[in-house]
Amino acid sequence: MSDYRWMPTTDYVENANVTRLARAHGLRDIDELRDRSVADPAWYWNAVLADLGIEFAAPYTAVLDLSGGVEHPDWFTGAELNITDACLRRWRDAGPGRIAVRHETEDGTTRTMTFGELADQVGAAVAGLKRLGIGRGDAVGLYLPMIPEAVVAVYAVAALGAVLVPLFSGFAAAAIASRLDDADVKAVVVADGTVRRGRTVAMLPQLATALPDCPGVEHLIVIDNVGSATDVDFEVTVTSWSELTATPAELVTEQVPAMHPLMLGYTSGTTGRPKGAVHTHAGFLVKTASEVAYSFDMDSDGVFCWITDMGWIMGPLSIIGTHANGATLVLYEGSPDIPDDYRLWDLVERHRISMLGVSPTLIRTLKGSDLDRIHERDLSSVHVLGSTGEPWDPGSYDWLARLVFGERVPVINFSGGTEVGGSFLAPYPVEPIRSCSLGGPSLGMDVDVVDDDGRSVRGQVGELVCRQPWPSMTRGVWKDDQRYLDAYWSRFPGLWHHGDFAMVDAEGQWFILGRSDDVMNVAGKRLAPAEVEAALSTHPAVSEAAAVGVPDPVKGEAVWAFWVARTPTSVDETAVSRELKQIVGKELGKPFAPSKVWRVDALPKTRSAKILRRAIRAAALGTDPGDLSGAENPEAIDRIRDAVRGQSSTVSTVGDGSPTEIESR
Repeated sequence: MSDYRWMPTTDYVENANVTRLARAHGLRDIDELRDRSVADPAWYWNAVLADLGIEFAAPYTAVLDLSGGVEHPDWFTGAELNITDACLRRWRDAGPGRIAVRHETEDGTTRTMTFGELADQVGAAVAGLKRLGIGRGDAVGLYLPMIPEAVVAVYAVAALGAVLVPLFSGFAAAAIASRLDDADVKAVVVADGTVRRGRTVAMLPQLATALPDCPGVEHLIVIDNVGSATDVDFEVTVTSWSELTATPAELVTEQVPAMHPLMLGYTSGTTGRPKGAVHTHAGFLVKTASEVAYSFDMDSDGVFCWITDMGWIMGPLSIIGTHANGATLVLYEGSPDIPDDYRLWDLVERHRISMLGVSPTLIRTLKGSDLDRIHERDLSSVHVLGSTGEPWDPGSYDWLARLVFGERVPVINFSGGTEVGGSFLAPYPVEPIRSCSLGGPSLGMDVDVVDDDGRSVRGQVGELVCRQPWPSMTRGVWKDDQRYLDAYWSRFPGLWHHGDFAMVDAEGQWFILGRSDDVMNVAGKRLAPAEVEAALSTHPAVSEAAAVGVPDPVKGEAVWAFWVARTPTSVDETAVSRELKQIVGKELGKPFAPSKVWRVDALPKTRSAKILRRAIRAAALGTDPGDLSGAENPEAIDRIRDAVRGQSSTVSTVGDGSPTEIESR
């Protein structure tokens, strides 16, 4: 356990956006604001629009209409808008020379785009898409790295009232095809390639391979990003991005109803086809604008950067949320540890980033770097740190907050998902935040932790649910409403069931302990992988670790652990593995010590650095790992499978005298 906690100064509290919102309504602090936002969500979301100055082209007659049931709410009934007006036109008109986008590639090349230049590019792209026959309701795929053209494409598609379908830039052909076909995509904006870890990664060929399984695709718009060939051996119209945007045109937007589809965010399930979560113009706008303004304390003077991908929810959230607040967005195209472990801090210094979004896995990777060298960089611009996607371990969290940033900035560790369109849980920078904590419910989010019977529980692990709808709640699963109802509403009728295990401690701090299907049941006790991994990561030889549950005839499930060495050439694997078992037994109790421990070269992860525990478990057990379309390094799964199958084990005695096995490769 860690004793670290963020304690905001008086100045920090007084100058925060969320304090302004609370005081405008006669509320003393974040606690009172949280309470009122949940007691009256319609009041809260109306207050957000007023506080952030977001206007609709046609006003709404009601904030929320539940006549269709809690599963199918209507928000901002009667309103019309276009998200491009709120995020781009508004700020272009207020000051066209202000910087909207900064972009940096792995080799250090930079580009900037003002709000005026961005609006001009979007206007030209809208006109170009219209010439191709793209219009309201048509689905347009985006298979792009984090480049300025991705921002232009987002606003151009939205301006038309068409539907965005962002794809992870690392997808292979099969994953691309399944999503484009499910979404009935008519056109795809694609980069010829990108550069990652010093090598060119071809993207257009992957898309071309997918096209025979996507009969609805009529047009490709190809961006010359790395200078690769753009030939496509398939009957589809190919237009270069430069040709599409060559003719200047005034920015024109289609006004659409508040709940008009903006985007399909596809999630990867363990079985079955991916689910297309439907997000809307008003819902996604209001929720992401509030996240960036209140959780991350951004205003129009801020500089926002999240290390992410267009295919994950944080890509669109970063674009829309940042520009809804008139701030500058920094896009980084490449790996954040190239050419060395100091690249991230160089990025902060060069662009004067004020909100830096990272993953726990990235910080675990960088944790072994020299603090003196980090402190040679000027990190004074950072006002808030952001994190999402996976649980923290105290060692990595404290290293970042305490040692790198000297306890002067908060870590806003928030949790939600693609279907949520933002966060369920988030601390706010105006309140004390314990190490690794998610703080409490996000404003306007009536979340709870319940037992298997749906009863609210505290001080024990339970299921994360939400009792009321919110504006960015997915409108459903694209073309499959029954699947939507089964996935989120069938476990606890009337409650959104998110599939995460969570806990609220005695101090009221919230913690996500992992996906319900990741959590282990050892001798009748729920054990989150994060608890085991946090203990494993305290060993100085361990760079990162993963824990999974496997069937056990005595305990029901036993823990298997896998670790990656910080310095592989100078480590006694057997000794470290034995010590790791002892550490877990001491920290969590002897029954929870891993029965097997392997050292491996790498853990399989997504591009956004989430560890694929489901795939690790499947590899260890020799079963089907399911959808691996989001994996950045699927070869790591094969290596784990080979290690488990090919290594004999050595039996040792740990702690209570029971035999255990220690394995490495």
